[in-house]
Amino acid sequence: MPKKIYTRHGGPFDRGSADYYYGRDFDPHYFIGDTGNSPRVNESSMTPEEVEAYKAGWDDAKAHGDRKEWD
Repeated sequence: MPKKIYTRHGGPFDRGSADYYYGRDFDPHYFIGDTGNSPRVNESSMTPEEVEAYKAGWDDAKAHGDRKEWD
């Protein structure tokens, strides 16, 4: 699996971990470029490897108990 899937801001791994952190639903996606400022790629257009990377980011954040504290 390409390293950029796991390291790029806005990539699938990054989005999975961010979604878990912010308490959002599990919704595989990523952004072509900057998060929120570039086209979003939804699960229906993702490769199996990209979906796997999103899930890995989600699972990694969950395993570390990494969740935003909303005051």
